[in-house]
Amino acid sequence: METRRLLAAIGLSILVLLAWQYLFAPEPPAEPPAPVEAEAPAAGRETPPPQAPAAATAELPQEGAAPKPPVVSEQPPEAAVVEERVVVAGARFEAELTNRGAQLVSFRLKEHPSATGGQVDLVRARESAPYPFALRSAGASGSPLNEALFVVERRRDEGREVVEFRYSGERGTARKVFGFRPDGMFDVQVEVAGGGELLLGPAIRNPAEAELKNRFTRRNAIYRKGEELERVDPQKLDEPRLVEGSGLAWFGIQDTYFLTALVPSSPVARIALEPVLAIHRPDGKFLFAETAEGDVGSGVQLVEESGEELPVERELRIAVALSGDRFDGTAYWGAKNLERLERLPYGLEESVNLGFFGILARPLLWGLLWIHDNVIGNYGWAIILMTILIRLVLFPLTHKSFVSMQKMQKLNPKLQSIRQKYRPKLKDKQGRPNAEMQRKMNEEIMALYKKEGVNPAGGCLPMLLQIPVLFAFYTLLSTAVELRYAPWIFWIQDLSAKDPLYVLPIVMGATQFLQQKLTPSSADPMQRRIFMLMPIFFTVLFLGFPSGLVLYWLTNNVLGIIQQYAYRRIDEKREAGDQAPSKK
Repeated sequence: METRRLLAAIGLSILVLLAWQYLFAPEPPAEPPAPVEAEAPAAGRETPPPQAPAAATAELPQEGAAPKPPVVSEQPPEAAVVEERVVVAGARFEAELTNRGAQLVSFRLKEHPSATGGQVDLVRARESAPYPFALRSAGASGSPLNEALFVVERRRDEGREVVEFRYSGERGTARKVFGFRPDGMFDVQVEVAGGGELLLGPAIRNPAEAELKNRFTRRNAIYRKGEELERVDPQKLDEPRLVEGSGLAWFGIQDTYFLTALVPSSPVARIALEPVLAIHRPDGKFLFAETAEGDVGSGVQLVEESGEELPVERELRIAVALSGDRFDGTAYWGAKNLERLERLPYGLEESVNLGFFGILARPLLWGLLWIHDNVIGNYGWAIILMTILIRLVLFPLTHKSFVSMQKMQKLNPKLQSIRQKYRPKLKDKQGRPNAEMQRKMNEEIMALYKKEGVNPAGGCLPMLLQIPVLFAFYTLLSTAVELRYAPWIFWIQDLSAKDPLYVLPIVMGATQFLQQKLTPSSADPMQRRIFMLMPIFFTVLFLGFPSGLVLYWLTNNVLGIIQQYAYRRIDEKREAGDQAPSKK
């Protein structure tokens, strides 16, 4: 009976861990087929995008139809002679725009370092245009305006740094205005004669190879429509997804730590979430190719003419279909800092995915940030102090669990005696179970529990109540941008990445083994062997976990060892006092 209960408890714990990984960790990339030959698109040219379903795009030309000719405006021609780069620097960012197509070619965040040195650039490095805020004519792969040289005008307007681009000529007529605010956001206004689509992406920033392979790193599109918040995984999107503009509050492209979002203030006809293939070149730049039927996801190797194999990631691009000839909106490009996003009136804080136990993860995050800002300016030590506080809050539960396990350990000889008495009677001569004897044995065991005041579930229930807190902290440490590249001590220079030397997971496994040795348990050899497997299982599981998570679990184990050792010493002194001869 006791062994079966123990096996059920252990099995439940393992199932909870595996179910968590399955439900909340990103799925591994699909198994790629054999390498395929592909030719990179030529510089300055894009391959045609995938065709949207006919029912959803009835107003577009049929497949194969010639694109609409550029609109020739009646306005006087207005164009620049040479290409010009415009740099706008704020307290948190440095944006760079080009007058060729009036596109955003770089948006660097001053507060966040990149994996390759320098600052995080939210614009993915690429071989050629189009860049974010490029245009696309209906039914065409691009727009002639993306190659037009716009006239540039800079000015200050109500505290904003405003950059206005204007063009009117044989390629069409368009006007784009970017107004950069002191808080790091910027307003976007686009006017295009004849309408069209505004492009966002593809992809976001320049992740290192280790980040691309990290299963904790999530890259997807996100949008809020009415009461629904949708995250779209590029690995699961085989064709463009069309979202009608009615009720669309905001949309963007994100990864675990950063977000590029647009909040429209004028009507939007629709947005299209389009999968593209990002071909990673050795120089760190990317080529973008349209997906086609039969394409697979991340991990595909494309072979250039030189015979060089290049890794490929599936990413997303957003095409915003203008309602009429104009788009107005506000853009947030930056880190997914929960406190900063909550101060904005747009609801962008929902992009911070704290998981199913987010209601617990939020106060834990606030506590961690408060400790870092007010007690000790190191997130590693802040995690340790936060773990101690969590342990103190959960002390009543852990105390009750430990006391219950102690009682069960002392009661175990009597339980074994009852089982030994009934063991020969549990089956008849034909080997069939004897239900009557099984019932009498259970009744006698329950009577013993009642007499001794022991609850057989007392050791398990308090531990199960701790699971939501443990998972909330787990999610917090794997999504908080504050821990990205946050050092602790010695070789641990990034608490959001795994330990490169695997020292922390091994030490964590050793402490769990010692904790298991100190934990009160029955003398049943089978149970002890099962318990000894748990530290091995957890050590293997934590090898690829972020160092911050491993540090939390290690600290929790050390605190548990101290608590169990203290209980054991108190119990030994109590027993010694009971056995000592009493004095008159």
